[in-house]
Amino acid sequence: MPGNTFGHSFRVTTWGESHGKALGVVVDGVPAGLQLSESDIQKDLDRRRPGQSEVSTPRLESDTVEILSGVLEGITTGMPVSMVVRNRNARSDAYDYIKHIPRPGHADLSYSKKYGIRDHRGGGRSSGRETIGRVAGGAVARKLLSLSGIEVFAHVTELGGVKAKRLSFGDIRTNVDRNVVRCADPEAADLMLEKVNAARLEGDSIGGVVEIIATGVPAGLGEPVFSKLDADLACAMMGIGAVKGVEIGAGFACSGLKGSQMNDPFVIMDGQVIPGINNAGGILGGISTGLPVICRIAVKPTPSISKPQKSVDMSLMEEVDVEIHGRHDPTIPPRMVPVAESMMALVITDHMIRSGRIGPDFLKG
Repeated sequence: MPGNTFGHSFRVTTWGESHGKALGVVVDGVPAGLQLSESDIQKDLDRRRPGQSEVSTPRLESDTVEILSGVLEGITTGMPVSMVVRNRNARSDAYDYIKHIPRPGHADLSYSKKYGIRDHRGGGRSSGRETIGRVAGGAVARKLLSLSGIEVFAHVTELGGVKAKRLSFGDIRTNVDRNVVRCADPEAADLMLEKVNAARLEGDSIGGVVEIIATGVPAGLGEPVFSKLDADLACAMMGIGAVKGVEIGAGFACSGLKGSQMNDPFVIMDGQVIPGINNAGGILGGISTGLPVICRIAVKPTPSISKPQKSVDMSLMEEVDVEIHGRHDPTIPPRMVPVAESMMALVITDHMIRSGRIGPDFLKG
């Protein structure tokens, strides 16, 4: 079925289910000559994998990646790069009791309505484990971007109503992985962790906000009118499960500003005309300005909670109460960080290729 492929000139197709034999990705458009190893991919998958801390699901998976194609003796060949991660610790019988009961907040009912069948074992394709393929593909994109001096990083700026203070990019890079909630503000991180633990004890969950930043992005990326850089970023971010809102730069705050406050004045720096501030988030008219690209996503609370919720047994057509068992994240944003980074990297890589900044000869010589 369509809908499993993302991108134009740099394309990823993800496949696999939460409780199937494996998950993976096919990445097409990788130029020949890139040094690429499984360790390049594994370090990003390790940041995404479950069982790392008290803020993630206790499901223990190593998420070990295997490159199947497109790489010869550590060098990409220009052919599709295919990667696989095998499921080792699935407990499918934990979901037997909801085989005919759609879980509130999940895609169970909509999948049933669309396809007439659904994989009840952890949600199948709608599970967060689908993001394994995105992160693996994003790791390839990230390595390509690094050769052009482009860096992508993300951090949790809000969790359970606790907001982090604004920090420099340097502080964000340094601090983001120093705590389990991936918040670069240490004081806010402690309060966020308290919120997570309180929600877990109540059998509930909390949501939050993740900010994604790309530095070193050249001016001129993005196509008019329907392939704007910010439009493609919004599509990429909204395509991640649990994301319910996206904003670029000042975002929703711009609705309360005057034009004189929102407009980025132009200045001369190093002989170049650039915006002096960055309310636009590095994108004007859908085209990058040369300033950092900044995007934020609103992530809903984990829908799998142990509190009783109202649902329907569709085999009996009776209303029932349901409590979700199994192993689930009490909050999603901390594990969303590497996923959101990957989607940003995929979009920017795609536009770098489309603009000719990464081409067949990019890695030669």
